[in-house]
Amino acid sequence: MKQLHATRVTSNAQADASAVARIGMIAAVYAALTLVALLFLGSLAWGPVQFRVSEALCVLALFTADAVPGLALGCAIANLANIVLSGTGMLGMLDVVFGTLATALGAWFTWRNRRRPALALLGPVIANALIVPAYLPLMLQGIGFYTIPFTNIALDGAYPAMYVFGLLATGAGEAVVMYALGLPLARALGRTSLPRQLGDAEKSQG
Repeated sequence: MKQLHATRVTSNAQADASAVARIGMIAAVYAALTLVALLFLGSLAWGPVQFRVSEALCVLALFTADAVPGLALGCAIANLANIVLSGTGMLGMLDVVFGTLATALGAWFTWRNRRRPALALLGPVIANALIVPAYLPLMLQGIGFYTIPFTNIALDGAYPAMYVFGLLATGAGEAVVMYALGLPLARALGRTSLPRQLGDAEKSQG
């Protein structure tokens, strides 16, 4: 009996270690892709119009619940790094807190609706469209920037207009990333052994 209990404890510890490893790997990949996008796309990765290509990794929540904390952690790390890269200062903590919340909620919705991928990918779109524009104007005003990209239209100081524009722009950018990049990625991953491997790992955790 003691030996059986010890075996179960060891098995659970191994499963927990595997989960931590998966979470860490997902976080690292998300953070790295986000930082690459920040370096090469600049404000298009975090400004009033956003195409954060790393958000396509939210499709990993179609395959494993570990993607939810992994993506949230990766988002927090990337947004902390962006404080230095973009010069937002302490205002950047808004992005760390609420941007991470948006990613976590979106990934959670994706996991909960994983049997219907087209619907599931709406989670990150809706979460980011509603949450990010609520704080982004404060960040961008803090560094003296809220002009609609590629135009001379300045929305600085008009919070309702900034929110509405941000809702539409962020939602559209996220939708492009999730459905033009994320959905094909999910289909490609679905043809590999990844879903089976993740499913076996989560069964061992259960």
